[in-house]
Amino acid sequence: MKLHGIIPPLATPFTRDEAIDETTLRHEVDRVIRTGVHGITVTGSTGEGHTLTIDELVRASAAAVEAADGRVPVITGIIRDSTRDVITCGQAVKTVGISAIQVTPVHYLFQPDEEGSIDFYRRIGNEVGLPIVIYNVVPWNTLSPEVVLRLSELPQVVAVKQSGGDIHKLARLLTLASDRLTILTAVDDLLMPSFLLGAHGAVAAILTVLPELCCQLWDACQSGQLERARSLHERILTVWNALAAPDLPARVKAALALLGHPVGGPRHPLRPVSPTVEEAIRHALVHTQLLPAQISGQ
Repeated sequence: MKLHGIIPPLATPFTRDEAIDETTLRHEVDRVIRTGVHGITVTGSTGEGHTLTIDELVRASAAAVEAADGRVPVITGIIRDSTRDVITCGQAVKTVGISAIQVTPVHYLFQPDEEGSIDFYRRIGNEVGLPIVIYNVVPWNTLSPEVVLRLSELPQVVAVKQSGGDIHKLARLLTLASDRLTILTAVDDLLMPSFLLGAHGAVAAILTVLPELCCQLWDACQSGQLERARSLHERILTVWNALAAPDLPARVKAALALLGHPVGGPRHPLRPVSPTVEEAIRHALVHTQLLPAQISGQ
C-alpha cells in the first residue's frame, strides 16, 4: 500500500443523541471518493476520534471500508494515551479490513523519553500488524524529524502526518526521510508550498470541507501549473481562515452543512457554532464561490 495525494480526515456523523450515524458516514465516504480523493481517514482529530469508544472505532471503520469498497485506502485514527490501549484498538479495527492505522503520540500531560516513543510504535507495529501512519500533532510530545527518521526503520511505520502548523519541520522531514517514508502534510494553510517542497500528499481538515478544490490543487502542483495552484491556494486559504479555531470539528461540520452535506453536530463538550461563526464560514464559502451570494443575504 502506497499512500499519496489527497486523503481527507472525515468528520464523524452523529445523531441528535450523539450516537454514530453509520448511514450518513457511508454516504460521506462515497461522496468524497467520487470527488477524486486518493484515500480517506476516519476517527482522526477532525473525526473526534478522541471521544470514541473501541466499539465506535470499529463501527466507523467497518462502515467506511464497506462504503469505500476497495476504491481507495481507508485509514483509522487511534488517539489513546497508552501502548496497551492503542494495541487493543488496533487489533479491534484490523478485523474490518482497514488499510492502516494513524496513531498519535500520547497526548496527556506526561510524555515518554525518546526511547519510550520509539518503543511505543515498535510494540504497536509488532502486535497489531498493520501499516502505521505517525500523526505528529501533539504540541508537548512532538517527535523531532530525527526521531521520525529512526522510526522509519520500523517495518510497520510507512508514513508520517506532519501537523502542528510547522512547515519548517515538514521541510526538515522531507530532507531527511522522504526516500524512506511517505510524508503527508497537515499544514492546512500551506498546502501549496508543502506540495511544492515535495510532500507526498496531505491529511488535513480542509480537505474534508473542500475535497474537489484540494484535488485540483494537488494536480496543479504536480503538473507545474503554478498560477492555477496559487489561485486555488487563495480560495482554500479563505475558507481555512474561517475554520481554524479550537472548536475545529464543530466548524468543519458547520461548513459541511452549509454546503449541503449535514453530518450532525459535534460531541459534547464541543457545541455547535454560534450564528456569528456560522455567518463567517458562510461568507468565506460565498467569497470562494462555493455558495451563491444570495444565500447569505448579500
